[in-house]
Amino acid sequence: AYEDNGMPFEVSKEIAVSNIADILALGFDPKRGYIYRQSRERRVKDLAYLFGRGVTLATMTAIYGDRHFGLYMSALIQVADILLPQLKDFDGPKPTLIPVGIDQDPHIRFARDVAHRFRESLGFIPPAAIYHKIMRGLDGSPKMSKRSPLSYFTLNEDLDSVRWKLANAYTGGRATAKEQRELGGIPELCCIYELCAFHFVEDDSKLVEMYRRCKAGDVLCGECKAEVEEIVLGSLRRHQERRRSFIDEALRMVEEEERREPSYL
Repeated sequence: AYEDNGMPFEVSKEIAVSNIADILALGFDPKRGYIYRQSRERRVKDLAYLFGRGVTLATMTAIYGDRHFGLYMSALIQVADILLPQLKDFDGPKPTLIPVGIDQDPHIRFARDVAHRFRESLGFIPPAAIYHKIMRGLDGSPKMSKRSPLSYFTLNEDLDSVRWKLANAYTGGRATAKEQRELGGIPELCCIYELCAFHFVEDDSKLVEMYRRCKAGDVLCGECKAEVEEIVLGSLRRHQERRRSFIDEALRMVEEEERREPSYL
């Protein structure tokens, strides 16, 4: 966040607290996982320092282009994130599986190359990856992006803002209501349908019915959006109520990390 977007570390801390509250509200058990900030986790920074000895500038420019050295350092930090679970503090080398979008494939390959180079000294097993389908943005863009606020909404976003984004989301609807009734919609192009399929409708039979009604022209896009709005806002409202009860715990976790891992950042 700092290297790519120039985000101050104080702002990153606030976002970290918010993100931790979100995952706690979603059921994450801190006893079964490890949460840390890259700017505070000394082992990650130490690994990045070591990895720098095994990577050339030519390799970095081939993967990331001609960028400032801070970004190259961030790439090494991310490789350290991936290989951190294989340190002896976490029971040593082991097969690991990294969930990413296909656009991150070059970085996974880089991490595997680094693991190979340090296998003899640190025992790393090259990590594997599972590539997840990338959701399109609500505005119809190829993927949701933090650089395009209209393409996504967050779990703690104001509900009126989410309502507006859903109402203006790209769909597979026809140009007129008459054409929609006669020809049916195109759910394969609809970002609202995709949002339901990936996140908000677990019952496959309901998704099938949603698809059928659209294709048959039994429902207009505005009507469908109104139905989905009720589902999405209801889910977010329940989540936001739950996450508020975890804010204090999230702040405590972040502050404990600061006491445990002093840093100039």
